[in-house]
Amino acid sequence: MSTAPPPASCSCCGDALADERRIDIRFGLPDAALGTPEEARRTAGADALLKVDGVGSFVRCLLPLKLSGDTELVLGTWLEVDEETLRRTASVWHDEAAYPGLVVRGRLANAVEPWGGEVLGLEMTARIADPGELPYLVEGHEPTAVGLLGDVWGRDHVLERFPTPLPVAVRTDLGDGWSVERSAGLSARFADGADQFAGPDRSVAVALFQDDRAGRAAEDFLAALLDGAPEVPESRRHTEHLPGGGVRHAFWCTPEDTGRGRHELTAYAVEPDGSAAGLYCSHAEPEAHTWAGHVWRSLRRHEAAPASAG
Repeated sequence: MSTAPPPASCSCCGDALADERRIDIRFGLPDAALGTPEEARRTAGADALLKVDGVGSFVRCLLPLKLSGDTELVLGTWLEVDEETLRRTASVWHDEAAYPGLVVRGRLANAVEPWGGEVLGLEMTARIADPGELPYLVEGHEPTAVGLLGDVWGRDHVLERFPTPLPVAVRTDLGDGWSVERSAGLSARFADGADQFAGPDRSVAVALFQDDRAGRAAEDFLAALLDGAPEVPESRRHTEHLPGGGVRHAFWCTPEDTGRGRHELTAYAVEPDGSAAGLYCSHAEPEAHTWAGHVWRSLRRHEAAPASAG
């Protein structure tokens, strides 16, 4: 007898996550409604039907995007419609007989990254695929909209733009050819000059450096980066030489070393041309040291991936 595979689990807390093959992310408001006072926003009989005074009328729809790795991203986005369409949609929204035949045409009201303004305002049509779900955007009325729905997009290139925790690990572009794996279950932001990922019991910060001394060996630049670092036993530091003349180094500290409540790993990877990345991991449980090491080893310099997977 076959058994179903276990559900995906959060790398932070171990809780089950959604199916890795379908990722659902929701936009809270249409872009044009961001910053409007709450009293200007009124629902038309359902939370998914919105009228914003002085802005327009909107219907929440699902935008399905095909990603590489047999993954589907389903975005809870908004479609801007005229007032008559909003009234017609509201009239059948709770009608079990009429709702499956609902067709809504309008313009995409969210600038979905990584496309941004290129997709904002695209004319699209939504239909009911499942009576228990919101309308799906299934038809585009201009070439960009057709491609958005029909092409297969690079999974990491699309998902890395979303700051919310995801059920899958995502390779994140750091700039200058560097990338690192953002673990499943971690939120993302850029602050204080570093990419930062965080969850309930662990966090990561990654920053880039460039040697200001031309021609300095990677080992010497690493030594400069480590200047002032705390002394730790040899058993808690590790250096590796990389193909092509690069080098990477990590050391880790326990709460007993620092007086702080978490375990910490500090690491660097340095390329021969003076480009370097520094990484800091913090985690509550000692068992997560393996996770921190994995994040460090995922740090690498690479060629930029194409936006579309074909």
